[in-house]
Amino acid sequence: MASVVASIWQGITYRGREGHYAWLLHRVGGLGILLFLFLHILDIYLIGVSKEVFESFLFFYHSAPFKVLVMGLLFGVFFHAFNGVRIILVDFWPNRFSNWKAQRAMFRIVVALTLIFFIPAAI
Repeated sequence: MASVVASIWQGITYRGREGHYAWLLHRVGGLGILLFLFLHILDIYLIGVSKEVFESFLFFYHSAPFKVLVMGLLFGVFFHAFNGVRIILVDFWPNRFSNWKAQRAMFRIVVALTLIFFIPAAI
């Protein structure tokens, strides 16, 4: 168990800095969006199976832990979208945006935009 925790910790703190955290949050956000998509497909499928089963599944959506997960999903969607634009800029104009100063500035802009859009939506 200790080796698993050490491996996870090494993966999280591999290089640190903005590029690594952008990569990590982009992957986690993408996985969260994918998991929610599967859950959404499942609940749509349950409508066709039985209305009672579907309505009992809706209880899951209205629980407090799921509302926290929805806030995480919302943050993930905003971060994934803005970081995707950052990645597009780096891919199409590598001479201009691939140095570490530009990466640091763009990561900070991505985080700022994410928070600007996330906080009002979360409230």
